[in-house]
Amino acid sequence: MEREVTLLEMLQAREARAMAQQAIMEELGLPVISFCLNIAGPVKNGPVLRRAFRTGLEALEDALAGAGIRVVQHHQVDEVTGCEALWAVQGEGRRVKEVCAALEDGHPLGRLWDLDVLDPQRGKWDREDLGLPPRRCLVCGKEGKGCASRRLHSLEELRSATEKILKGYFKPHDAARLGAQAARALLYEVCTTPKPGLVDRANNGSHRDMDLFTFLDSTAALAPYFEEAVTLGQETANLPPEETFRRLRQAGMAGERAMFQATGGINTHKGAVFSLGTLCAAAGRLWKPEGPCGDAQALLETCGDMARAAVQADFAAMEQGGADTAGRRFYLQYGLRGIRGEVADGLPSVLKISLPTLEREMAKGATLEQAGARTLCALMAQVTDTNLLSRGGEEGSRWAREQAENLCRKKGGPSTEELEQLDQAFIAQNLSPGGCADLLAITYFLWFCREQQDAFF
Repeated sequence: MEREVTLLEMLQAREARAMAQQAIMEELGLPVISFCLNIAGPVKNGPVLRRAFRTGLEALEDALAGAGIRVVQHHQVDEVTGCEALWAVQGEGRRVKEVCAALEDGHPLGRLWDLDVLDPQRGKWDREDLGLPPRRCLVCGKEGKGCASRRLHSLEELRSATEKILKGYFKPHDAARLGAQAARALLYEVCTTPKPGLVDRANNGSHRDMDLFTFLDSTAALAPYFEEAVTLGQETANLPPEETFRRLRQAGMAGERAMFQATGGINTHKGAVFSLGTLCAAAGRLWKPEGPCGDAQALLETCGDMARAAVQADFAAMEQGGADTAGRRFYLQYGLRGIRGEVADGLPSVLKISLPTLEREMAKGATLEQAGARTLCALMAQVTDTNLLSRGGEEGSRWAREQAENLCRKKGGPSTEELEQLDQAFIAQNLSPGGCADLLAITYFLWFCREQQDAFF
């Protein structure tokens, strides 16, 4: 679809559009909105241009609804000559033109949109009919028609201006959306019920210092950090991945401070600050204005590329510094690297265990909550969780894993009732699989990103 078009093709497309406009007005006797993109050069269609077009249609639909103007008929084409839409609307022609002109002037992408209004009673409504100034040149801001007629700007200048507008809108827009998906993933993780030994909607699990609301406060405090992480990845995409991670660590410390301030010093999401923050930054590095930005495997591999060198240095320092923390002790004694090692390896547990499990359960008709609870169980059955080891020692960790394995072997997987029973058993032994909970949150994030195909993967 992304090829150069000829002058003849553009003239034929223009003629076909005019005939379609006239046919709709004659059939319905209603004003018609003709919407297309204003793109310089011989390439009139492509992924990012289609996205800009879809964004325009959504904005137009919202604006018309807000003005009380009903759309009676839709007609759209997606051709090599560009995307076009003809909408017949029930409203007074002048008012319709006012709504369309406000979009052209007010939306960040509006300078790339052409919204003509054709009225069966009076013909085309122009901006001058409303007392509005003419549209401005993309490059210099002067009257656009004058610059075009005199060809004052090169094709390269016009293309560069167009690209700047597209990136200027989609880049922060997608950073905000990705950050929101990360926060959403944390909310879904804590609300998934039942989760053995973990805070959920039913109880506080094995935790006496936190509850559901502690996690809600923490998530709200971390939401800006996740958006910042995406932006950081976008801004450093042309630098080595290690540099992105170095800068992310600085942002992560500020994120942790925000978390502790919101929770009164309680560690709710320290692991997620590291893991989900890295994932958001990786998504930023892979970002493209046209979207999608790749698949889950590419995203997880990028996480590994970013974190590997720094994490290896961390573990080398542990070997020299002794076992003065639980993480160091587990690494020196068992070779366990926790969530840091998982991220440095490209999150293989997510790619090989949790994401396939969630996908399989959803395909079988489970709700997202049911699928999430079973995914957590699958992780507990296959991943050595340092939180379980810390609370229960080798014996407690082994027992927890065996219980999860037994439930996962059952035909149909663990039931809600069985997970509730396991929850009570975990609470009685003060066990909590916090590491697996972090991996579940990451899995939810990937699932949510897949729902947003236009921007992610």
